[in-house]
Amino acid sequence: MANGRRKSILERVKVVVIGGARNIRDRSIFHKLSLIAFFAWIGLGADGLSSSCYGPEEAFLALGHHHYLGIFVALATAVTIFVVSTSYSQIIEQFPTGGGGYVVASKLLSPSVGMVSGCALLVDYVLTISLSVASGVEALLSFFPANWAGAKVALTILVILVLTVMNLRGVKESVLPLVPIFAVFVVAHAVAIVYALGGHLWGFAAVAEATVADIRTSSSELGLFGMFMLIMHSYGMGAGTYTGIEAVSNGLPNLREPRVQTGQRTMIYMAASLAVTVVGLMLAYLLFQVQHEEGKTLNAVLFEQITATWAAPWGYTFVIVTLASEAALLFVAAQTGFLDGPRVLANMAKDRWLPVWLSVLSDRLVIKNGIFLMAGASILTVYLAGASVRYLVVLYAINVFITFCLSQAGMVRHWWAERSNTRGWKKKLCVNGVGLALCLFILMWVTTMKFYEGGWITLVVTAALATVAALIHRRYRITERQVNLWNLMMVTKVLWGEAGPISLAEEAPGAAAKRREPPPLDPKAETAVILVNGYNGLGLQVLASVLRYFGHEFKNYIFVMVGVIDAGNFKGAGGVIGQLQQHVWDETDRYVSLMRQNGLAADARTAVGTDVVEEVEKIAPALIEEFPQSVFFLGQLVLPKDTIVTRILHNNITLTTQRRLLGLGVPFVTLPVKVQP
Repeated sequence: MANGRRKSILERVKVVVIGGARNIRDRSIFHKLSLIAFFAWIGLGADGLSSSCYGPEEAFLALGHHHYLGIFVALATAVTIFVVSTSYSQIIEQFPTGGGGYVVASKLLSPSVGMVSGCALLVDYVLTISLSVASGVEALLSFFPANWAGAKVALTILVILVLTVMNLRGVKESVLPLVPIFAVFVVAHAVAIVYALGGHLWGFAAVAEATVADIRTSSSELGLFGMFMLIMHSYGMGAGTYTGIEAVSNGLPNLREPRVQTGQRTMIYMAASLAVTVVGLMLAYLLFQVQHEEGKTLNAVLFEQITATWAAPWGYTFVIVTLASEAALLFVAAQTGFLDGPRVLANMAKDRWLPVWLSVLSDRLVIKNGIFLMAGASILTVYLAGASVRYLVVLYAINVFITFCLSQAGMVRHWWAERSNTRGWKKKLCVNGVGLALCLFILMWVTTMKFYEGGWITLVVTAALATVAALIHRRYRITERQVNLWNLMMVTKVLWGEAGPISLAEEAPGAAAKRREPPPLDPKAETAVILVNGYNGLGLQVLASVLRYFGHEFKNYIFVMVGVIDAGNFKGAGGVIGQLQQHVWDETDRYVSLMRQNGLAADARTAVGTDVVEEVEKIAPALIEEFPQSVFFLGQLVLPKDTIVTRILHNNITLTTQRRLLGLGVPFVTLPVKVQP
């Protein structure tokens, strides 16, 4: 028993596939897990950069035969990219521990508005995974015979499962294998754009003349207002280009210290690469007078024309490699959903908008339940949509602009409120104000354009999720009030009524606490091992029950408590674990002092980890070996209404602990503790 429970076959397979547990006491662990700006650019920026595979094309085709107006669209897109990214750089500076749309809206507007922003983000991240993987699979299947199309749904789900396993291994482990794909994409597109623009410098004069002619033609055909609306329509159709910008501020907890500088550097990489790629592709379309061809993307047509004069087989090889990198980059883009989606889930769970177990970390220090939920929701979405890229695109890009608008509105309100305390507040207000105006325009335009095409589904799903979150939050608040009131009652009553004078009143050091000298622990005596989660009503009631039912049978009292590291308190600083350990010591010491001041032998055993049950499994065998006559006591909180909902919302650690202790052959007693309404 001293060696604990032997690992099952499933657990051994898990170690092989996902990896062994990380050492949380390694003060450099976060440094090893976190991402430098380059890797963050890959893991968080690929979503934005991958939009260059379809964003410029949608905008270009929306102009109809007035292609040369695309110059204005390209410039407007580049300006928007830099304005939105600059405004999010200010958010990063203001929220150095993570400033995604949920956190910003919650802190600067209201918790309820933040919840709506978080729900919008979650739906968007699910669609990011679904659309990115489905698009990548569709692009890869174009290289295979047509009869392979029937396997599209199955292959899409398979890729999502592979990405799930990669993310369960860890943040860095999920990004590193994707570096070659990202590098090939960046290099190939840089070569194509530089070759297209640099090799056709003489063509810019012709493009300028054609643009002037197109302005005259479109203004005469449509009028100045009509021409402006056409440009705005094209600009709005390319809205998917901006969807990945928010990811950096939301994924800040995954970045290397100093986080603010790393995040802002990542934002620069993302904005510069995206703007150059979008503007470069739009200009290349005009220089080569690219026309839509059935069954081919505009990028495919462009790359074929660029390499038309290259010696065989270099031209064909370059086209294949470049298009394959575009397809593969879409898989990399799905990482944004896997990295940021669980983070939003954890933040909302910490604030009790979602079940608390969504903030639990695995022994690999990743938000495992959040990853599973994002993967499951994406698989369901892919299945219901039949992995149709055309259908998924309709659902995409609306929600992220809801979050954009709320974040920018929050920052505008913040700068105005802090104008007397902030130097340069007018400039900061202007940046976020312009960002708000642009995002609000795009949101209204995209919603109007896509609403009847199926965009309403996204809004309905988001509204439904927000309703569920509000109901969950209400249930948690009711339960919290009940438990707090009950705790207060417990802390003000006498524990051992008829059996003895053990009072909850904490006595001054050196005074009454010394009135009864406690005996030393006797390893051969009967020992009560009481599992607690803090100095609270639950632990005190379990202690009272042990004393009431068993009287003086037990000579030793050992209190066991595990401090839980979750997504809320794991911020990477080495002192966090030390602070949590100190808190655990302080809590258990109050129980020990309580027993000793009443003349009873008592001690404590503590641990800090990501899983309470696993830590108890490690402590139990050692305690049994030290005190062979031990009996473990667990308290099971019984709420006034025990329903399926309460079981889902509350971590049922007691039942899991029972099963594990039973497997170890440890004697234990479960004591029900009912909370009065």
